[in-house]
Amino acid sequence: MTQDRSLPHGGKILVDALVTHGVDRAFCVPGESYLAVLDALFDVRETLTLHVCRQEGGAAFMAEAYGKLTNRPGICFVTRGPGASNAAIGVHTAQQDSTPMILFIGQVGSDVVEREAFQEIDYRRMFGSIAKWVAQIDRADRIPEMVSHAFHLATSGRPGPVVLALPEDMLMTRVRAPALNRYARVAASPAMRDMAMVRHLLQMCRRPMMILGGGGWTKEACANIQRFAERNRLPVACSFRRQDLMDNLHPQYAGDIGVGLPPTLRKRLDEADLIVCVGARLGEMTTGGYGLFNVPRMNQRLVHVHPGAEELGRVYQAELLINSGMPEFAEAAASLGPAEWENWEEWTAQAHQDYLDNAHPVEVPGPVNPSAIVSWMAQKLPRDSIITNGAGNFSSWAHRFYPYGGFRTQLGPTNGAMGYGVPAAVAAKAVHPDRVVVAFTGDGDFMMNGQELATAVQYDLPIIVILINNGMYGTIRMHQEREFPERTHGTMLANPDFPALARAYGCHGELVTATADFPAAFERAQASGKPALIELQIDPDVITTRTTLSAIREKAMREQVEAVLAAPPAPAN
Repeated sequence: MTQDRSLPHGGKILVDALVTHGVDRAFCVPGESYLAVLDALFDVRETLTLHVCRQEGGAAFMAEAYGKLTNRPGICFVTRGPGASNAAIGVHTAQQDSTPMILFIGQVGSDVVEREAFQEIDYRRMFGSIAKWVAQIDRADRIPEMVSHAFHLATSGRPGPVVLALPEDMLMTRVRAPALNRYARVAASPAMRDMAMVRHLLQMCRRPMMILGGGGWTKEACANIQRFAERNRLPVACSFRRQDLMDNLHPQYAGDIGVGLPPTLRKRLDEADLIVCVGARLGEMTTGGYGLFNVPRMNQRLVHVHPGAEELGRVYQAELLINSGMPEFAEAAASLGPAEWENWEEWTAQAHQDYLDNAHPVEVPGPVNPSAIVSWMAQKLPRDSIITNGAGNFSSWAHRFYPYGGFRTQLGPTNGAMGYGVPAAVAAKAVHPDRVVVAFTGDGDFMMNGQELATAVQYDLPIIVILINNGMYGTIRMHQEREFPERTHGTMLANPDFPALARAYGCHGELVTATADFPAAFERAQASGKPALIELQIDPDVITTRTTLSAIREKAMREQVEAVLAAPPAPAN
């Protein structure tokens, strides 16, 4: 069929829709299934930057990190089949981290669909459980409508990912499509009676704690919730990898609730009589496997505020459930008059002192002490520096010893996805080129997406990667030693020369084998003006910020011996 070439093709209609919705940056690995989109992106290359990545998982992580940093949907384009499969890790991260994101996937042509054509996958079935909406745009004239819905859905309520499949022939079809306005975020707001009840519950309590977490926060919302906390003298803790929702040096900051919960903070949560949880789902990581608080009814009174109504009452019952966006609740809370509270200033001050005490460097085996290195960085880096990390025990050194400076100074995957740190750092430096961006990785973690250093070089994004190398998948090894001491298998790694690998990409690369050598190495990395990697070779026994592999092994073996001795003797035949 002859098409009217004066009309735009589907690819151009799609890109025009992205421009309408304010997209200034997208991340991709190119594919022949969406050539028409690449063609249309050529025309807007001065205003919409396309970052070409090395693997779809890295591209999806960059889009997710962009969504975290901006509260606008991170845009990712990948090709069908294997490309979509690689990108799934970013979609899952966006779901569990409540991050707005839209993944566009090239799809087979409609003339061969349902034949298991080359790289064909049914994306509704593939992504149905980890995305807010999965759809396929079969008609080019419906592109504006469906893209608009995707933006609205990704940003409204509990933010999250949307997946849209783009059949190849649809993108090449030339049609006249309607022009639409830019999307608008939709969120619930707390009722006046809800805020009155918050104030009433504060007046009734003696040992309150506020927990901040989840997605959908803005800088203004963080400032408003801080004003509410200050007015009511509340100690504030943050959930797992959400430590940047309050400046960690604020005198009311009490620490983070996640992996390696400090005993003093756990005791304080146990003793609290009111928990005001704003934004966090109170999921497994925040509640220590649902063991921190009784299920389904806490010993403490609970106020739970969350943007997704489906999340309220899901695990924990509460005195007060409030369905609200974070900016909306924070604004209402900031204008709320202070409760006629008992004097819990000492309770709050001691909570912050406990946090500071827990952040002092610790002694570790071997010549490289990560806690001392992170503490040095905390003193030297600007307070608006962005610290990223992937998943693994290595991340705990930053979580415990680095005081995050406030809103969006931390990017970490709450779903525990390995390989996140380097791509997230690339996206962060692209969004904020004027800020220092440091990625913490482990040796196993880096090898998942370390190739995105090439992306950093291509776009002149001088991130600094701190690679903690212990020659193993350390977290799994730790669990092995705890459950099956001296029977470790499948966790050792044979690694490349990481600094040489970095230099091969065009980066600055250095090896540090002693703590005292790190400051000069870091300063050289900054001065290089290039993406940089600094490898820290640590003693393999250094497994967490609180213990060693040998200590875990010895404890597990001792417990096994004690269990055998305590067991009743076998009956005689």
